[in-house]
Amino acid sequence: MKTFSLALRNLLRNRRRSLTTLLAMIVGLVAILLFGGYSRNVILAMQTGYVQLHGHFQIQRKDYFLYGSGNPAAYGLPDYQRLIDTIKRDPVLSPMLTMVTPKLQLSGIGGNFSAGVSKTVLASGIVVDDQNKMRAWDDYGSMSFARPLALTGTAPDAVVVGTGVARILQLCGPLKVPDCRQPEPRREATGPSAPDDIAALSAMEKASEPQAGAQGTTIEMLAANLHGAPNVARLNVVKAENQGLKEADDVFMIMHLSQAQRLIYGSEAPQVTAIQLQLQHTSQMPAAKARLDELLATTFKDSSLEVQAFQTLAPIYGQTIQFFNSVFGFIATLIGVIVLFTVGNTMSMAVVERTVEIGTLRAIGQRRGGIRRLFMCEGMMLGVIGSILGVAIAVLLSTLINHSGLTWTPPGYVYAYPVKTRVWGENGLMLGSVIGLIVVAIVSAWWPANRASKMVIVDALRHV
Repeated sequence: MKTFSLALRNLLRNRRRSLTTLLAMIVGLVAILLFGGYSRNVILAMQTGYVQLHGHFQIQRKDYFLYGSGNPAAYGLPDYQRLIDTIKRDPVLSPMLTMVTPKLQLSGIGGNFSAGVSKTVLASGIVVDDQNKMRAWDDYGSMSFARPLALTGTAPDAVVVGTGVARILQLCGPLKVPDCRQPEPRREATGPSAPDDIAALSAMEKASEPQAGAQGTTIEMLAANLHGAPNVARLNVVKAENQGLKEADDVFMIMHLSQAQRLIYGSEAPQVTAIQLQLQHTSQMPAAKARLDELLATTFKDSSLEVQAFQTLAPIYGQTIQFFNSVFGFIATLIGVIVLFTVGNTMSMAVVERTVEIGTLRAIGQRRGGIRRLFMCEGMMLGVIGSILGVAIAVLLSTLINHSGLTWTPPGYVYAYPVKTRVWGENGLMLGSVIGLIVVAIVSAWWPANRASKMVIVDALRHV
């Protein structure tokens, strides 16, 4: 206790230098905590978005994830309703679930016949009400600004496309898509006039062509059915939405599940390509995965099914975590080096100024270990005081940022999330940062302390 008292007095002897050292430590700790809290919020916001979109798990036919996009009809789940009912009634899974819903992925060619243009599209058949409920999932208080799907309350033939698809299919006017080029007018064929009866028939055909409705415009979609034969559906585009990524925006289309099933399976028994499962909490994933594997290995062992987690379905999520971890590690290392040299310089100057004092202590019987402990205790106290003040300031700044009203849009999303820094409550982040700072402060004080303990008493006493 006496050592701590002496260490505190020594720090107060040169307040300006001690405050400068504390300031460097506080700024470094605040930077680490705020960036760590921000990266944590980004990761949780991305997780929220992907869980809202994909669910925590998807049950698919084996190898569909690797090869199914080329021929989704070959990887359909024929008895999917029995699988859904079994999962909903399961005593282990039922308390964890918020939603179990089917989904059908398909590809085809979307065309605007009246404009003479077409575009390859990747479509999803969904149950709209189920997807709207999935969008309400918010396990971490991210408060996403996800709006209900534009398909809500629409007719079975309604679809939503990406703005890129709308531009290529020349639907910009009815759908109010910005940054569109006006389509070039068709050139009229030159030559002698057609007979009156042929001209009248042509006029009747133009009059019978589908016209853009008040809520959208009509397109056709060509897709291969279950047997590989072409099938065509006439669809009404009710809205064009930006998908955040141009690659997705140029092929995106969603429709009602019943319409997608009619397009692929016709009058035969409908199928889906995936069953989406959304849990109440992400922490329940290990238990849910174990139970799903058990069900697929017993009740549905003849169906050749597999379970894919959202981390696999959205690889960018794991890549983002790795990126933030590497940046956080770099920043923490850089700040640690700065603190190391700052505290080391402060302790070195203290040793030089107190050389006579060190010689006196040694002359009256203080051992080398006592001198070493004294200076290391000063470094530890700097670390403790800097940690307390740094955490307090970081929590205050975090609160101000969280109530600033700023928003950001995660990669690949079109709706925003509030900008937050999760500092308070992130015990691992705070404890790790505080311990790291104190350890760096002690380590940086060790070298000057060790040098002070090895001073020759006579030389120290005659130091001027």
